Amino acid sequence: MGREGENDERGGLLSTNPRQDSDSDPGTARRAGASLRVGPRDEQEPPPPPSSSLLRGGSNHHTSPPEQPASKPKEAGKVGWLDLPNKDQLFVLAVCRLSEPLSNVCLLPYIFYLVRSVLAPEQEDGSDTDTAAQVSAYSGLLVACFPLAQFLVSLPWGRLSDSHGRKFSIVIGLAISVVANAAFGFSRSFGALLFWRTLAGLANGNVGIMRTMTAEVVKERRFQTKAFLLLPLVFNTGMVFSLAFGGMLAEPLANLPWLFGPSGVLNWSGSRTGVQWAKDYPYALPAMMNASMLGFAFLLAAFWLRETLPSKENERDIGVSIGRAVVRWVKRTIFFRKGQSYMPISDTEDFLFDPLQSHRRSRSLVELEEVKEVKEVTISEVQPIPTPARPRPPFKSVFTRRTIAALISFGLLPLHNSAFMHIFPVYLSTPHDETNNARHTLLAFTGGLGLRSVTIGIWLGVFGICGILLQLFIYPRMQARLGTLGVFKISLVMFPLVYLLAPYLSLLPDSGPLAFMRWFGLGVIVWGQIMARTMAIPSTVILLTEAAPTKGVLGTVHGAGNMLASLARAVGPAVGGAIYAAGVREGVIGAVWWFYLVVVAIVAAGWCFGVQGRAEPEEE
Repeated sequence: MGREGENDERGGLLSTNPRQDSDSDPGTARRAGASLRVGPRDEQEPPPPPSSSLLRGGSNHHTSPPEQPASKPKEAGKVGWLDLPNKDQLFVLAVCRLSEPLSNVCLLPYIFYLVRSVLAPEQEDGSDTDTAAQVSAYSGLLVACFPLAQFLVSLPWGRLSDSHGRKFSIVIGLAISVVANAAFGFSRSFGALLFWRTLAGLANGNVGIMRTMTAEVVKERRFQTKAFLLLPLVFNTGMVFSLAFGGMLAEPLANLPWLFGPSGVLNWSGSRTGVQWAKDYPYALPAMMNASMLGFAFLLAAFWLRETLPSKENERDIGVSIGRAVVRWVKRTIFFRKGQSYMPISDTEDFLFDPLQSHRRSRSLVELEEVKEVKEVTISEVQPIPTPARPRPPFKSVFTRRTIAALISFGLLPLHNSAFMHIFPVYLSTPHDETNNARHTLLAFTGGLGLRSVTIGIWLGVFGICGILLQLFIYPRMQARLGTLGVFKISLVMFPLVYLLAPYLSLLPDSGPLAFMRWFGLGVIVWGQIMARTMAIPSTVILLTEAAPTKGVLGTVHGAGNMLASLARAVGPAVGGAIYAAGVREGVIGAVWWFYLVVVAIVAAGWCFGVQGRAEPEEE
C-alpha cells in the first residue's frame, strides 16, 4: 500500500490533499467523508481544520464503528433505573417535584378539622349537620384555590420558560413556596388561609416545566418511559409522605403528647396545657415540615440544577458554579487527609536543604499545572458549539388534533381525581350517623366514618406506598405489553366502579363481630382508586409528551396541559364540595359520588375510547 496506505491506517482526516487521496484510493475518501458526519450538527457546519492535533488524537475514535454491532443486544435489553442518563439532574428535578404534593396535599387529612377550627371553634365534635355541611363547602373552596392559581399562571410560566429558560421559574417558585407554606401554618382566619394557599398555587405553576426538563434531560426514546415514571413516582411518594406526616403532625397536643403535651419532652416551660405555640397554632407543625423540605429543594435547584433550554444550556450558570465550588471545598476540607501523600525522609531532606532539587520539584509542579491547563483548554475547544435559538412556531400550530385530544384527556383525569382527593378525607372525617342509617334505603343514607386525622393520614399513606410499588414494578411491564394507551384505558374503567361503591362504607358496622368489614371495604376502595390513579397519571404525561408536534414547544404544550389540569383541579373540589354539602343536608351522602364523580369518570373513559384512541397512532 505504501505511503498512502500508511495514511489510511492513521485515518483519512490526516490527509492535506483530499484530491490525491481520492485518486489513489476512492474508498479512503469515502471513509474520510463518512467519519466527518457524526451527527446532525456536522451535516450543517464545516469540519475543523485538518491540521488540528485534536484530529490526530481522535482518529482512533473514528475507526471504531465496526465494533458498534456488539453493543446492540445491550441496547435492545430492558432499561433499568441505573441506566438512565443524567441521574444527578433527574434527582434534583425529583426533589423539586415534591413542591406540589407538599403544598397541596399535606392538609387533606386534617382539612375538616382545620376549617372547623376557624369557622366554628366552639364545636369540637362537629356532629351538627349544618356545621358539617358548611365545613365541607368551605374546605372545597380552600382546596380549589391552589389549582385555580396554578391555572392562571401555568401557560405564562411555560411560555416564559421557552424564551428565558427553565431553571428561573423553578427556583423562584420554590422560594415563594417556602414562605407561603410557613405562613399558612400560622394563619388563624379563613381569609389568611385562602391567601397563603393561593400564593402557594401561583408558585407551583411550574410543574409542566419540570416535565419539560425531564424530556430535555433524557432525550433518547428508549429511556423516556422510565424517566417519565420518575416524576409521578416522586409525586406519589410526596403524597404518601405528606398525607401520613400531615395527619400525624396536626394537633400535636393530641397526636404527639409525649413531645408537646403537659409531660412532653419539648414542654420546657412546664405549662399545664402543653407547649403553648402548639396549642395556639395546632396546624403549624405540618406547614413547618413542608417549608423545611422545600427550602432544601430550593438550595438544590439553585446550586445544582442545570439549564436545559437549547438556546441557553451552554451559558454560564453562577449558581451551578457556586455549587461546584462548595463541593470542591467540602472535599478538600473533610476528605483532605485521605488525599495526603508522604515523602520518604531522604526526599524531604533533599526538598528542604537542596536548592537545586527543590527548584526541580517546583518546576515539575509548575509544568504539571501547565499541562493540566492546556488539557482543559483543549477539551473546552472541542465542546459542541451552542445551538442557535430557532424561531418558535406560531401559537396555533402547536395545537394539532392529536395534541388537543391528549390535552382534554389530561384535563379530565384531575376533574374527578382531585375531587376524590378532597371529598374522601372529608367523608372519612364526617361523624358517623348510625341513628339515621337504621332506616336507610339504597340511595338515601348519610354520615361518614368519623375517623381522626392521624388515622386518615396513615391509611392513605400506607396504600400510597402500595401505589409506589405498583408504579415501580407493575406499570412498566403493563406498559411494555399493552402500550401506554392500553394501560390508560384499563385505569379509566376502574375509576367509575370505585366511585360507585365508596359511599356504601357508611352502611358497614363500626362495632361488633362484623366491624372488620368496614376496614376491609375501606381498603378495597382506597386500593382501587390508588391503583387506577397510579396507572393513569404517568400514561397521560407520556401521551401528552408524544403528542407535541416538535420538541421545541414541549414547554408550551406541558404549560397548556398543566393549565387545563389546574383548572380541573380547581373546579373538581369546588363543585364536589358543594354537592357533598348539599348531600349532607338532604341525607344523601352518596350524591357527590354518583352524580358527579361517576359521571365525569364515564365521560373521561368515553373520550379516551372514542376520540383519543383514533387520534393516537398505532403503537409498535
